[in-house]
Amino acid sequence: MRKTLKILILKKLDREEFYKAEETQSLLDQFLNQVEHFFRTNPTLKKAKTIHSIKSRQKDPEHLRDKLMRKYSKGFVITKETLLKEITAFEDWKLVESPKAYTWEKENQQFFEDLGIKTEVKDTYYTSVHYVVKPNNAKSDVTCEIQVRTLFEEIWGEIDHTINYPHATNSIACKEQIRVLAKLVSTGTRLADSIFRTYDEYKSNNTE
Repeated sequence: MRKTLKILILKKLDREEFYKAEETQSLLDQFLNQVEHFFRTNPTLKKAKTIHSIKSRQKDPEHLRDKLMRKYSKGFVITKETLLKEITAFEDWKLVESPKAYTWEKENQQFFEDLGIKTEVKDTYYTSVHYVVKPNNAKSDVTCEIQVRTLFEEIWGEIDHTINYPHATNSIACKEQIRVLAKLVSTGTRLADSIFRTYDEYKSNNTE
């Protein structure tokens, strides 16, 4: 299955002043570059050709403010000192927590659970596998969230992100269309997998 990798850096804040500080920006950019470089140059991944594309982005200050407010409403008090711990942001790095697969299909849920990956069913039809990493030999609390999904899932994600982020739409029609698109995406992913398996079998059977 061909994947598209999204390296998502969610930058931080006094909270905004701290976030915009040159030193903070430099720290985050360095980590981003290191992680992105790994996925672009790793010989094993290049040989397997499992990664179709890599995108990275940094959290918009306005969206970050919204996220801080949502966490505050749930009882999380975030200060400048704890900001780089409480909000996900990017030598060696390690997993901060076990990977998690977000899905809405029971078949996919069982697939990931069989691999030992914990799952969470999203009623929004969001589908992705998330990994959170941090520098392995550093005292920094800066972390990076890596999102892995198929090309079809990425298309759905871009549309949903435009309409429902940072605030969900109230349009019933849009919600229904996004739900239908999620089902089409699932079908497209299965069909793409089938095409590549058929192609591989064809090459194998016709190799001298």
